[in-house]
Amino acid sequence: MSLTAPRAFAESVARHGARIAVIGEDGVALSYDELDALRLRAARALIACGIEHGDRVAIWAQNGVEWIVAGLAIHSVGGVLVPINTRMRGNEAGYVLQKSGARLLFCTGKFLGQHYPTLLAPHRPANLRSIVVFKDAAADELGWNEFLACGERIDAQAVEQRSAAIKPDDRLDILFTSGTTGLPKGVVSGHQQNLRVIADWSAHMGLVPEDRYLVVNPFFHSFGYKVGWLGGLLAGCTVLPHAIFDAAAVMKRIAAERISVLPGPPTLFISLLADGERAHYDLSSLRATITGAAAIAPSLIERIRAELGFKIVLTGYGLTETCGIVSLCKPDDSAETIALTSGRAIPDVELHCIDGDGRALPPGEAGEIVVRGYNVMQGYLDDEQATRENIDADGWLHTGDIGVLDARGYLRITDRLKDMYIAGGFNCYPAEIERIIAAHPAIAQVAVIGVPDERLGEVGKACVVLRPQAMLEPAALIAWCRDNMSNYKVPRQVQVMAALPLNASGKVLKFQLRAEAVAATQTI
Repeated sequence: MSLTAPRAFAESVARHGARIAVIGEDGVALSYDELDALRLRAARALIACGIEHGDRVAIWAQNGVEWIVAGLAIHSVGGVLVPINTRMRGNEAGYVLQKSGARLLFCTGKFLGQHYPTLLAPHRPANLRSIVVFKDAAADELGWNEFLACGERIDAQAVEQRSAAIKPDDRLDILFTSGTTGLPKGVVSGHQQNLRVIADWSAHMGLVPEDRYLVVNPFFHSFGYKVGWLGGLLAGCTVLPHAIFDAAAVMKRIAAERISVLPGPPTLFISLLADGERAHYDLSSLRATITGAAAIAPSLIERIRAELGFKIVLTGYGLTETCGIVSLCKPDDSAETIALTSGRAIPDVELHCIDGDGRALPPGEAGEIVVRGYNVMQGYLDDEQATRENIDADGWLHTGDIGVLDARGYLRITDRLKDMYIAGGFNCYPAEIERIIAAHPAIAQVAVIGVPDERLGEVGKACVVLRPQAMLEPAALIAWCRDNMSNYKVPRQVQVMAALPLNASGKVLKFQLRAEAVAATQTI
């Protein structure tokens, strides 16, 4: 197995040169040879723009062919890829760019009703020297084609020299994940560890060059990037990026393009199964999928198999801090095992549940999940204290999740530490959302909790105390949140309270708020 991303992609090109590598939503298809040529042009342009080995280069854009080309080019010159969540607002993206020290940003023009360069403008950090706009570039902006032309004066050999100089443990990327401190932390990981994770995931999925892989999971996430387009290309598949999930559009594309691989969160499959027009589409090409990020009923696994026709349906568990994967089910596991567990640790990775004293617990006893192995991150960017707090002296990553291992070594997630909840497949950290809401001029106190939701699994509920004489309708606060944070973080419910329940030391009793929220739903 190749130890660096550019070498691995080069080997895939050598094996599959004439095969179709990517097909955009506009129907434009590129062979592996053509994709490689475009990668080389973009890599030469990065060098022309002054990007050196180890420099951080960010991408803030929806899934698309240009994202893939830019990502491959960043890898090729020894740059460090920094994906940015497309749901982030300008201030959130600005923080990631500043914290990462990114020198160049690839971004979309217009997406989700917003013009991204305009969103960023008031929050652009001084370290960001250049912005390249993939589509809809304004007259005074550097567009994608103009960027590619910048590299014409750079010899292709310069790119090859850069690629050859990359070491297996060099940084591949920095993915920002929110945390209980209220500010996102940059998770640093290297080439070799990511390639090993991708190879193991691909083996579980049984990826083959004949597969046509529709990637709906966002590229800014490990699911859409590492075991998404990158994993698909390294396996020789045809990768079809898809920017916005819409059940009808996805089913139309499955039928037209004969899609065989389609991973996604449970909400994706629930939407497909619930669509009344599903019978009008030929979905018989579907072969393999993996889902997770939320509790799944065994009946849903059976329906994914029986009604959508998947032969392989897997579940798994992972974190950004573990290159995206810790454990996986096997294709021949029962529907109950796949639905109720997250599988076993992948090879060469250790997985324990521990008690409060750090002792490994026997099967059947719940404790904090800890992970040790090659997949554990190199650390948090420029944050040695947070790294030490999460990775102990023996190399165990403390996940903050509570789980139970059965006698077979299969993991079941039972709870989460530090109040995190998952809305539609996205991790939501109350401390971060509370920090933003606290800036509202009418808010005196706020506590955010996760509450059950039929469609998204969980959503946020903001319990707020207003400042004296202040007036604020719940709908108005929700609208304000939509303007100031990523959509998935926006609380769907707001409760105005006279006071938050506190313990003797002044800490908010969130378990009481959660109990009251559950009781309220049961009385409706």
